[in-house]
Amino acid sequence: MKAMVLSTPRTPLVLEMRPDPAPGPGEILVRVEACAVCRTDLHVVDGELPEPHLPLVPGHEIVGIVEDAAAGVPSGLLGRRVGIPWLGHTCGCCGYCRSGDENLCDHPLFTGYTRDGGFATHVVADAAFAFPLDRDADPVATAPLMCAGLIAWRCLRKAGDGRRIGLYGFGAAAHILAQVCRWQGREVYAFTSPGDRAAQAHARSLGARWAGGSDEAPPELLDAAIIFAPVGPLVPQALKAVRKAGRVVCGGIHMSDIPSFPYRILWEERQVLSVANLTRQDAVEFLGIARAAKLRTSTTVYALERANEALADLRQGRIQGAAVLVP
Repeated sequence: MKAMVLSTPRTPLVLEMRPDPAPGPGEILVRVEACAVCRTDLHVVDGELPEPHLPLVPGHEIVGIVEDAAAGVPSGLLGRRVGIPWLGHTCGCCGYCRSGDENLCDHPLFTGYTRDGGFATHVVADAAFAFPLDRDADPVATAPLMCAGLIAWRCLRKAGDGRRIGLYGFGAAAHILAQVCRWQGREVYAFTSPGDRAAQAHARSLGARWAGGSDEAPPELLDAAIIFAPVGPLVPQALKAVRKAGRVVCGGIHMSDIPSFPYRILWEERQVLSVANLTRQDAVEFLGIARAAKLRTSTTVYALERANEALADLRQGRIQGAAVLVP
């Protein structure tokens, strides 16, 4: 197999030839058809997340075909197209797992972080954390749903039932969530980097009622705001933009420090929440919605060997929608 490997954070990935991995009990071997590039991959490669399993194959928005399965895996998975997300395994016995909050498991494994991921031609995954996909699903279009879509959906659930939803950072997750919001009859207000006319035009093309810079105030107060950009100063900005009892949801795994802000912008029962990882139930719900809403992803395709270029383009904000690696 081929794999793009991270040996040391803050250094380029290196293409390696490796023996095809063998699945262990309860695991499957998947031939990767497509793997989207997530901002979390940037945080891993750039050393902003602690203690990755090195050397590491990044990538956790994977779509592929099950080529082999070990003991304990239903035989019906062989030959099926599956999606593999960030949450790669949970212990099943800690208090969080027993209470239905497996996203907060005390002993998890994360695809492309603490176990090898999908920047490769093959990947091994826990079969219980791989989701069967439609047989005619487009691998490139579907790959971004495996994290950008799933986390966006969990963020929207945390945001509540409000009608006016602000999205700070209009990248892979926001361009998917904007479509969900419009399908649900909500209004989308898109906040981009100041002066990023291309991202603002992209948001409007997906039905955003308003699009402007993150330094601007929306034309009316929001019911909730979701922050996808890893920029701490956006938290007080978003608090100023939401109504009384409004919610600000932080959707990233990493964010720069949140600056101090006056209590008055939090007062009147505004809330700040964070979202961590996902549950398998999130995936079941969201994949059903993706089909019903006929979600379309905007993608830029890169060959596997161009993974460093894809990461650089994402880092510099040169991608509208999602970058996708295709072996």
